[in-house]
Amino acid sequence: MRILVTNDDGIHAPGLETLEGIARTLSDDVWVVAPESDQSGVSHSLSLNDPLRLRQISEKRFAVKGTPSDCVIMGVRHILKDHGPDLVLSGVNRGQNVAEDVTYSGTIAAAMEGTILNVRSIAMSQAYGAGGRGAIKWACAAHHGPGVVKKILEIGIEPGIVVNVNFPDCEPEEVTGTSVAAQGMRNQALLAIDARQDGRGNPYFWLAFAKARFEPGHGTDLKAIAENRISVTPLRLDLTDEPTLTRFAQAFAE
Repeated sequence: MRILVTNDDGIHAPGLETLEGIARTLSDDVWVVAPESDQSGVSHSLSLNDPLRLRQISEKRFAVKGTPSDCVIMGVRHILKDHGPDLVLSGVNRGQNVAEDVTYSGTIAAAMEGTILNVRSIAMSQAYGAGGRGAIKWACAAHHGPGVVKKILEIGIEPGIVVNVNFPDCEPEEVTGTSVAAQGMRNQALLAIDARQDGRGNPYFWLAFAKARFEPGHGTDLKAIAENRISVTPLRLDLTDEPTLTRFAQAFAE
């Protein structure tokens, strides 16, 4: 099995090293194509107005000056054009990608691009908590990742589906199980604007979530992570809402 590994945190991110380790438990034919720099939050964007600069680091390792989606396209359609990958693995992201994160995440977008290119694709993220980025428990993803990927491939991924996997903020032995979970929704009342001033008195702003108690919905990815469970969420590329489609069609036919 040929595996294409990518991410949105950049070619030097520790999560990419973790994902390479996961991939190498599945195959010895692992190729890495990742962004030169951090591309977190770029979603499914493409570089249409700038050239893509490709830098080869080693025999099967490349950096692209572009977005995660650019990296997958370069990997599938250029670097591996004569023998494409059988699987795209994206991540392991620095921080969870659940609920509304799905629409912003470059990690998930890379997996979506793989799915668009008819390659089975899985996005993987590692949650972290109060300890911050300096205390991320990468061992959780490293330990459980191979088994989760093998199970997903054994079950099968249908065309047009991308699988979103999130590992909880705990040590490997503290994981309480795996939940096949729905995409959750946060309380958007917690979304805040942090207004500040620079040294010259000019205003600038940070988007942030206020610290408050929030009860995630039952059966969601948010609930799974809160309970130290691995969440596995299948996402459909076709965003059409069938009930509304039918309702609109009936109304416009009148």
